[in-house]
Amino acid sequence: MKKTEYIPTPIEFTGTNLPPNLYELAEIIAENVHEVWFKNRRNQGLTYGTELNVIKKKTPCLRPYKEISNSEKLFDRETAFSTLLSITKFGYKIVKQ
Repeated sequence: MKKTEYIPTPIEFTGTNLPPNLYELAEIIAENVHEVWFKNRRNQGLTYGTELNVIKKKTPCLRPYKEISNSEKLFDRETAFSTLLSITKFGYKIVKQ
Protein backbone atom coordinates (compact mmCIF):
# COMPACT_ATOMS: atom_id res chain seq x y z
CA MET A 1 0.00 0.00 0.00
CA LYS A 2 1.40 3.35 -1.03
CA LYS A 3 1.36 6.07 1.58
CA THR A 4 0.20 9.47 0.45
CA GLU A 5 1.85 12.64 1.64
CA TYR A 6 -0.04 14.30 4.46
CA ILE A 7 -0.96 17.89 3.70
CA PRO A 8 -1.96 19.84 6.82
CA THR A 9 -5.06 22.01 6.60
CA PRO A 10 -5.14 24.26 9.67
CA ILE A 11 -8.16 26.41 10.39
CA GLU A 12 -8.20 29.61 8.34
CA PHE A 13 -8.25 32.70 10.54
CA THR A 14 -8.56 35.37 7.86
CA GLY A 15 -11.06 37.91 9.14
CA THR A 16 -11.00 36.48 12.65
CA ASN A 17 -9.57 38.84 15.23
CA LEU A 18 -8.69 38.10 18.80
CA PRO A 19 -10.67 40.34 21.13
CA PRO A 20 -8.30 42.81 22.84
CA ASN A 21 -9.24 41.51 26.29
CA LEU A 22 -7.70 38.12 25.40
CA TYR A 23 -4.18 39.34 24.64
CA GLU A 24 -3.16 39.02 28.29
CA LEU A 25 -4.58 35.49 28.35
CA ALA A 26 -2.67 34.66 25.16
CA GLU A 27 0.60 35.59 26.85
CA ILE A 28 -0.29 33.53 29.94
CA ILE A 29 -1.04 30.53 27.71
CA ALA A 30 2.18 31.09 25.73
CA GLU A 31 4.19 30.98 28.95
CA ASN A 32 2.44 27.75 29.96
CA VAL A 33 3.15 26.23 26.52
CA HIS A 34 6.84 26.94 27.15
CA GLU A 35 6.65 25.47 30.65
CA VAL A 36 5.11 22.24 29.32
CA TRP A 37 7.73 22.07 26.55
CA PHE A 38 10.50 22.74 29.10
CA LYS A 39 9.26 20.01 31.45
CA ASN A 40 8.95 17.46 28.64
CA ARG A 41 12.43 18.20 27.28
CA ARG A 42 13.98 18.04 30.73
CA ASN A 43 12.25 14.68 31.27
CA GLN A 44 13.81 13.53 27.98
CA GLY A 45 17.25 14.35 29.35
CA LEU A 46 17.88 17.71 27.68
CA THR A 47 19.90 20.28 29.59
CA TYR A 48 20.75 23.93 29.10
CA GLY A 49 23.54 24.79 26.68
CA THR A 50 24.48 28.04 25.01
CA GLU A 51 24.01 26.40 21.58
CA LEU A 52 21.66 23.71 20.32
CA ASN A 53 23.42 20.36 20.23
CA VAL A 54 21.13 17.41 19.53
CA ILE A 55 23.83 14.81 20.17
CA LYS A 56 24.72 16.23 23.59
CA LYS A 57 21.04 17.02 24.30
CA LYS A 58 21.74 20.72 24.90
CA THR A 59 19.46 23.65 24.07
CA PRO A 60 19.56 27.36 24.88
CA CYS A 61 15.78 27.41 25.29
CA LEU A 62 15.80 25.54 28.61
CA ARG A 63 15.35 28.78 30.51
CA PRO A 64 12.32 30.45 32.08
CA TYR A 65 9.93 32.02 29.56
CA LYS A 66 10.77 35.53 30.76
CA GLU A 67 14.42 34.92 29.89
CA ILE A 68 14.06 33.68 26.32
CA SER A 69 14.11 36.07 23.38
CA ASN A 70 11.00 37.23 21.54
CA SER A 71 12.03 35.12 18.55
CA GLU A 72 12.18 32.06 20.82
CA LYS A 73 8.75 32.97 22.24
CA LEU A 74 7.22 33.08 18.75
CA PHE A 75 6.21 29.38 18.65
CA ASP A 76 4.61 29.59 22.09
CA ARG A 77 2.70 32.75 21.16
CA GLU A 78 1.55 31.33 17.83
CA THR A 79 0.24 28.26 19.64
CA ALA A 80 -1.63 30.42 22.17
CA PHE A 81 -3.10 32.77 19.57
CA SER A 82 -4.11 29.87 17.32
CA THR A 83 -5.88 28.17 20.22
CA LEU A 84 -7.74 31.32 21.25
CA LEU A 85 -8.62 32.20 17.66
CA SER A 86 -10.00 28.69 17.16
CA ILE A 87 -12.20 29.07 20.24
CA THR A 88 -13.56 32.43 19.08
CA LYS A 89 -13.98 31.31 15.46
CA PHE A 90 -16.21 28.45 16.61
CA GLY A 91 -18.43 30.92 18.43
CA TYR A 92 -17.29 30.42 21.99
CA LYS A 93 -16.69 33.33 24.32
CA ILE A 94 -14.07 33.40 27.03
CA VAL A 95 -15.10 35.28 30.13
CA LYS A 96 -12.81 35.93 33.08
CA GLN A 97 -14.52 35.18 36.37
